[in-house]
Amino acid sequence: MKPKEKKQRTVRSPEPNGKRAQLRPIGLIRSSIKQRSEAPKQGSEGAPDAWLEVSPLVAKGLHGLAVGDDIIVVTWLHLARRDVLKVHPRSDRTRPVTGVFATRSPDRPNPLGLHPVTVREVEKNRLRIGPIEAIDGTPVVDIKPVHCGVTSRMSRC
Repeated sequence: MKPKEKKQRTVRSPEPNGKRAQLRPIGLIRSSIKQRSEAPKQGSEGAPDAWLEVSPLVAKGLHGLAVGDDIIVVTWLHLARRDVLKVHPRSDRTRPVTGVFATRSPDRPNPLGLHPVTVREVEKNRLRIGPIEAIDGTPVVDIKPVHCGVTSRMSRC
């Protein structure tokens, strides 16, 4: 009796309804940080406040946000390298090389940034937020409210 031949399986990237995943910026960060070298590793490490300018097309989505709210700003780290898979955590060469998925490195295949911040001011389609380590001109792809425990889990980095 012949052994059964194994069928080769094709691995496909998930594309719901046959559509490719797409991110569309909803706004931009306007910050005093102009270069990547000026940005602290985390917002809590001396980052300034900044303005998040939301596109007028999605400005109605800000309804319900208020001064004092804690939110997570999801950014597209447009200056990041997308071909990096291993780094020294926190760019510290004394630490062992680690896979980017075990770090908060901005260099990664899909460079999304997560920034827990506080809303300082709401002005039409702009939010003054902080502290945030994002560079001026960084695209914003989403804003989410913080639920209990989220920022404490994010701060273990």
